[in-house]
Amino acid sequence: MWFKNLRIYLLQQPFNLTAEALESQLESKRFKSCGSHDPISYGWYEPLGRHGESLVHEMIGCQVICARQEEKLLPSAVVNEIVDEKTALIESETGRKVARKERTELKEDIFHQLLPKAFSRFSTQYAMIDKQQGWILVDASSANKAEALISLLRDTLGSLPAKPLEVSLAPSFVMTEWLRRPNRHEDFALLDSCELKDHAEDPGVVRCKGLDLSADEMIAHLDAGKDVVKLGVAWDERLSCMIESDMSIKRLRFLDLIQDEAADYQMENEADAFDAHFSLMTLEFRRFIPRLIELFGGSVEKEEGEH
Repeated sequence: MWFKNLRIYLLQQPFNLTAEALESQLESKRFKSCGSHDPISYGWYEPLGRHGESLVHEMIGCQVICARQEEKLLPSAVVNEIVDEKTALIESETGRKVARKERTELKEDIFHQLLPKAFSRFSTQYAMIDKQQGWILVDASSANKAEALISLLRDTLGSLPAKPLEVSLAPSFVMTEWLRRPNRHEDFALLDSCELKDHAEDPGVVRCKGLDLSADEMIAHLDAGKDVVKLGVAWDERLSCMIESDMSIKRLRFLDLIQDEAADYQMENEADAFDAHFSLMTLEFRRFIPRLIELFGGSVEKEEGEH
């Protein structure tokens, strides 16, 4: 189990809950499947899935938690088709035009009638609370998904003094200068993908993949006024990722050095593999994230009086 994305939240005060205390609080919002007329359900789930019963999995000073969502899939085209049929029947039988409000009410009724027969789509979101480093890391591909988990945790605990990582230097500025001087950081190497955007009202976007980012054509884009908003990098031959202008990390991959270390672990089952992977990830994040923050001028400290 490896994170594929990274959203970084900095704790504004120490997180002092033990695994047992956190488990007790998460239990109040444990995931429950949708009822027959519930379109969506969201709650806490066992990080180890069927291999464990606890809602909190603790290792090397880090608490792993997991949120699960069930969403009923009811295509709007299906609902609209039935609404059209019902509307046509009413108009044919009564000789009157169905009003917009009546059609809306009809659509809502049909939606609720069909909901118990809808298929379910399940998704899970993992996060690790690193009390040693003072951050929460969420494996989420979008800000909305990360915020959903953080909001659920905040609602569960009553309060959660944490905020998304903010850095002192504008990430686009740092990445643009990095592209101008690709070898400026010895422990990082630029890969073959990036995205550039200009400052126009309707900005032009250049997406590069499989290209030499040190080529003259890339500098020409920068000279034309485009800034880097996404940049593919490898760090210390241990992981690769795409850094985005909001300091989120996408396309996170752990490279051969880490995979070889994982292979050295004695793993007899999936629970052992889970522990091995999360332990290695935690150790790498504790080295990688401070270095990443350093490149962008350090984190913005909490303002006086902020909660």
